[in-house]
Amino acid sequence: MTELHRTDDRLLLAVDRFARATGWLHTPALLYGTYGLVLLGALLAAGLGTRRGRSDRDLAAAGWAPLAAVVALALNQPLGAAVGEARPYATHPDLLVLATRTTDASFPSDHAVVAGACAAGLWLVSRRLGAVAAVLALLMAVARVYVAAHYPWDVAAGLLVGAVVALGGWWLLHRPLTALTGWLRTRRGLRVAFPPPVPTRP
Repeated sequence: MTELHRTDDRLLLAVDRFARATGWLHTPALLYGTYGLVLLGALLAAGLGTRRGRSDRDLAAAGWAPLAAVVALALNQPLGAAVGEARPYATHPDLLVLATRTTDASFPSDHAVVAGACAAGLWLVSRRLGAVAAVLALLMAVARVYVAAHYPWDVAAGLLVGAVVALGGWWLLHRPLTALTGWLRTRRGLRVAFPPPVPTRP
C-alpha cells in the first residue's frame, strides 16, 4: 500500500504541474468537473427515450441505468466514511486548488462513482451511448484530479465501484426488473408513455 500511495502522490503532483502550465484549461475543467454529470443525465434520458417502444428487457435496462447511479452513490457514502481519506489539498497544502474545498471523504470520488455507474448502465442499453458515456466518465475522472478535488486513486476506484454496482446489480436483478417493467406497461398512464413493442410479422 505504501508504494501505491507513493505512485498516487506522484501522479497527483504531475497533474498539478500540468494544471499550473495550462491556465486556459482551468475554467472548462472546473465547469465540467462540477456540472459534467448533467451531460451523463441527458444520455440516461436519451437511453430511456430510445427504448420506450422496445422489449421489456431493453426498457428495464434503460430504467435501471439511472437507478444504478443512485444506488451506487448511496452505497459509496458509508464506504467513503469508513475509509475516511482526507482530500489531497489537506495533505498537500501547496497544490493548485481549483475546486471548492470540502471536509468530506475523498475516497472514492462521488462524481466518479456516478459517472462509472452511468457509463456501465448505458452500455447495457446501447453500445453507442455507452461508449460516449465512457468517454465522458473518463473526462470527469481526469477533471476531478485536475481541479485537485481528488487523488487519481479516488477517481479510479470511483469508476470501478460505479461500474460494478451497475453491471452486478443488473446481473442480479434483470429478471425481476424485466417482469416489473412488463407489468408497469399494462398500467393505463404508462402504457401510453411506454407502449409495448409492435410484434414483427413472420
